[in-house]
Amino acid sequence: MAKACEKNRPGIDPAPSGRSPTTEAADGLNPALVRNIDAITRRRRETQKAASAQEQAAAAISSFAGSMLFVYLHIVFFGTWIAANLGLIPLVPAWDPSLVILAMEASVEAIFLSTFVLINQNRMAAEDDLRADLDLQVSLLNEHETTRLIAMVEAIAARLEVKVEAEGEVSELKKDVAPEAVLDRIEAGNP
Repeated sequence: MAKACEKNRPGIDPAPSGRSPTTEAADGLNPALVRNIDAITRRRRETQKAASAQEQAAAAISSFAGSMLFVYLHIVFFGTWIAANLGLIPLVPAWDPSLVILAMEASVEAIFLSTFVLINQNRMAAEDDLRADLDLQVSLLNEHETTRLIAMVEAIAARLEVKVEAEGEVSELKKDVAPEAVLDRIEAGNP
């Protein structure tokens, strides 16, 4: 079943006979990297689908407000409003000669747009926190595995009676890192 799934996935080489399962994909990427990219992409799509209608609306409005089309529409709208109210367009009577209504409209729009942007930023910050937690977990796992590898290499060197230089450094590297101690030290301001 797994091999059938791998055959259907683009970029994954199902390791034909005599070849390693880590044979590079057709696009030159390692299959594990392709799997990780697929997992991240799938998770992002799931997160976007799981967002509430309000969050999706805020994201859509923020996206539109950050586009050049938004800028061009505002240039036309505000330019026309100002030109008409300054009497630069013949046969169009001025309805806001002091431009107070335009200023009020721009202020209200700015309030709503900034709120939508903040909602979108809060959602993105929550996603960033999750990614940071994942990075931390992977880093801690990597640290643990590296520590174990150092201990294994040291044991192999001792078994083969290979002289290890800088023994103090090796013994220091063999120690597990306690994330709580590191965080306490950083929070204390003594990194």
